[in-house]
Amino acid sequence: MLRTILFDMYGVILKESKGDFVPYTFNYFPVQEHERLIRQFKEEQLFTKAGNGLISSDDFLLELGFTNPQRHMKNYLENYLTLDNSFIPFAEKYFREFRFVLVSNDVSEWSAYITEFYNLNKFFHEKIVSGDIKCRKPDIRVFKYALKQSKSLPQECIFIDNSVDNLVAAESLGIIPVLFNRDNVVYEGLTVNNFEELERLIIKGIKLNE
Repeated sequence: MLRTILFDMYGVILKESKGDFVPYTFNYFPVQEHERLIRQFKEEQLFTKAGNGLISSDDFLLELGFTNPQRHMKNYLENYLTLDNSFIPFAEKYFREFRFVLVSNDVSEWSAYITEFYNLNKFFHEKIVSGDIKCRKPDIRVFKYALKQSKSLPQECIFIDNSVDNLVAAESLGIIPVLFNRDNVVYEGLTVNNFEELERLIIKGIKLNE
């Protein structure tokens, strides 16, 4: 039977599939700084390093040239990302019935701030964040870790994500994948477009032995 629901953050709980931090950064700095920023994002992979827990949020933002990293972190997370408000009634209805587990590729400090700012921590049995475990989806180790931490068997879990690659990785372990399709992705498996459809899917029942 279904016991655990694994949730992605970006593109599921938050409406923005990949966030808007890169545009935020380019809009903040003058055009003459853009070549430097491109190098830092693409060649030096600073954003990826921060998301993998190799550098802190403050160090990441300081490297980019932000002189007040805490202010910019809060400004970006509070004003440039959008909570899908329909997650709240869904979570309030089901988080006691199922184990809710967050499985997110994110900077550690950013994920912690988001879940605190939107009062989401109460819903999650576990939070698996790439910046904390230094490993990111679709690496299969992320899902093995999520199963271990939530004390769940693969066949007891569904995984909600907007990335097909991530879903394929989870499915390889026996976790039931469900595409949260904000981006009009072609996918042959189970698909929902919002939390109302996810609720109907759960009520209808998923064949966990497939």
